[in-house]
Amino acid sequence: MKGASAVRARFPLPAPLRRLLRAPAATLAALVLLLVVAAALLAPWLARTNPYDLASLDLLESHLPPALMAGGDPRFLLGTDSQGADLLSLILYGLRTSLIVGLMAVAISVALGTVAGLSSGYAGGALDSVLMRIADVQFTFPALLLALLIGGISQSLLPADRRAALAMPIVVLALGISHWPHFARLVRGAALVERQKDYVAAARLGGRGHVAIMVGQILPNVLNPILVLATLDIAFAIMAEATLSFIGFGVPPTEPSLGTLIRIGYGYLFSGEWWVVIFPALTLSGMLVAVNVFGDWLRDQLDPRLR
Repeated sequence: MKGASAVRARFPLPAPLRRLLRAPAATLAALVLLLVVAAALLAPWLARTNPYDLASLDLLESHLPPALMAGGDPRFLLGTDSQGADLLSLILYGLRTSLIVGLMAVAISVALGTVAGLSSGYAGGALDSVLMRIADVQFTFPALLLALLIGGISQSLLPADRRAALAMPIVVLALGISHWPHFARLVRGAALVERQKDYVAAARLGGRGHVAIMVGQILPNVLNPILVLATLDIAFAIMAEATLSFIGFGVPPTEPSLGTLIRIGYGYLFSGEWWVVIFPALTLSGMLVAVNVFGDWLRDQLDPRLR
């Protein structure tokens, strides 16, 4: 014990990591997220087969139960689907698709909302009224319904032979557009407070331009709430994508996400092949819970009023 104490004294952990380790739930959530991200990044190397390569599938290996059940095959730990694809490999690749869609959708929401919120809060006047009324109108529509509407219109305008190839970009864009008002409202409120402070007045007197003040002075002081909301919004984006995929408006079956796997597996649930839907659903639920728990801890750390 003395040796461990000496090592900790000689090589102290960073303060954020020490605070994280003092919160068991947040620590577990962070470990789950690290495992999920690592599994998604390493999917081509961890997966037993490439589920996108139809030539590698064998229909004689279809409908196999998990390896620990009677009739299971040790090569397929979680069983196989109706095409003979390894379910664990499908989940690993589905994790990758879900995370890509969620992160890219949140990046679009953050970019649009931050630009609109900074411009609105700093400039005020007519620009503030116009941008916030647009946000108010969008708030009257549920975000998921708006994403479904945007995706449906986009798909209808595309040629039939291009719809599958552009399905994922359309879902990302639809989810990104549907949630930008949340970031705009948050950033606008912070910008309204920050623009009244002395350092902004000093920057104006120093001859700095409006864009330079917004980006160089105000934006760094509103990054904490943006980061917290973005972390929590990843869970919304992943869940929304899974919902869209479940009802058939998400990513195509050729590049399945967890939502697509759940939709496909649901058709086999009542025939006794429960593993095809249960394991993707558990993976999705665990990832969403971990994101929300870690996001709540991050909010507590970055908001001084909650410490």
